Amino acid sequence: MKPLLFILFFCSNLFSAAYANNIVSEYAPSKECKTCHSQIYDEFYSSMHANSTPQKDPIHASVWNRHPKNLKLNQYACGKCHTPAANNLDKMLTKGQKALPSADNATHQEGISCAYCHRIESIKLASKSNINVMSEVPKKYFGTTNSQVPSPFHDTVKTDNSAMKNGNVCVGCHSHKKNKHGLNVCSTNINNEMDGANCVSCHMPKVTGKPSALSQTKAHSFHGFPGAHQNLDMLTKYVDISLLREINNFKVNIDNQSSHALLLHPLRVAVLKVKVIRGDKEIALPEQYFKRVIGVNGKPAMPWLAKKEVANTMIQANEKRVVNYDFSLQKRDEVEVVLGWYLVNPKAVAKLNLSDEKVATQFMMFKQQSFTF
Repeated sequence: MKPLLFILFFCSNLFSAAYANNIVSEYAPSKECKTCHSQIYDEFYSSMHANSTPQKDPIHASVWNRHPKNLKLNQYACGKCHTPAANNLDKMLTKGQKALPSADNATHQEGISCAYCHRIESIKLASKSNINVMSEVPKKYFGTTNSQVPSPFHDTVKTDNSAMKNGNVCVGCHSHKKNKHGLNVCSTNINNEMDGANCVSCHMPKVTGKPSALSQTKAHSFHGFPGAHQNLDMLTKYVDISLLREINNFKVNIDNQSSHALLLHPLRVAVLKVKVIRGDKEIALPEQYFKRVIGVNGKPAMPWLAKKEVANTMIQANEKRVVNYDFSLQKRDEVEVVLGWYLVNPKAVAKLNLSDEKVATQFMMFKQQSFTF
C-alpha cells in the first residue's frame, strides 16, 4: 500500500505544479514568425523579452548566480517568467527536480517567445505572483486586430481576448512577485486590479509598418517593448519636467503621469542631474537619487532574503515630485535638467561583479530639458 500512496502523492505534486503554471510542452520557435512578421520580429529580437535568459542578460545572471535554488537545488526558480517556453519548465518549477537554463537548449534561449505570449488566454490571480493561463491548442494565437487574413502557418488569430486588448496579458509576470517572507519584491503597484491601466497602450505603442506581409493595415503595435533598458524615448511623454524660479531658490517639478512608479526593480536607481550654465561657466548642483531599497535589519539584501522595505524615495504612480535647489538664478542663466537612471545601483555594482558590464554601469538618460531665464 505504501508504494501506491507514494506514487499517488508524487503524481499529485507533479499535476499540481503543472496546473498551477498551466505548463505547455511545446511552443513554435520565434524564428518561424519572421517570414510574415519581419518588422515585428526585428523589434522583438532586440527586446528584453527575447533576451531574458541568464545567458543573455548579465544583470539577471549575476543575481541568479547567487540564488540558493541555483547553488543548492539546481532548480531555475525564475523560469516561470524568464524562460516560459522551456521544454522542461515543469522540472524547473517542481520541488525535487533539477533543471537549470542552458545555452545549448534552444527552447531555453527563446526567452519570452512570440508563441508564448500569444497563447496566453487569461490571467489567474495568485498571492505570490499571478499565473498565465495558456491555450493548449498549438499555433492558435490571440491578438487584438479585428481584421484577420488567413495564414498558411497558423490558425486565424482569436481577436476577442480581453487580456490582450486591455493589457492584462502582461500582469501574469509584471504584476507582483512576493518572496517567502511575504515581501513584494517587485510590483507595478496595481494591487491586482485587473482592470487598471493598459500596459499595451504605453509599452506597445502603434508604429508605422504592416503587422504581417499578408496584412493590408499600415501600422502595428511596437514589439520592442520600451522600458528601462531601451527605447526610452517612447515613454518620455508620460513624465513632465517643469521649473519654478523663486527669489533665492528654484524648484524642479517631476510629474509622473504613469500608473506605476518610475522604476520598479529594487536594483535600479533614478537620478536627477541639474546644471546651471552661466555665460561660459557650468555649475553642477548636487544630484538627487530616487530608489526603493529592500533588506534585513535596515540594510540592503538580496530579494530572497529581504524582509521589508528599508527605504523608498522612488517617484510613485501619478506623483508630482518637487525637488528644491537652494540656488539663486540670475538673468540669462540656463538650467539643464536631466532625468535618468542606472539599471544597477552604483553601490551594488562591485558586489554583483558587474563592474565590467556596460549595461550595469552606464547612465541611461531618460529625459532632458533646458530652461532659460
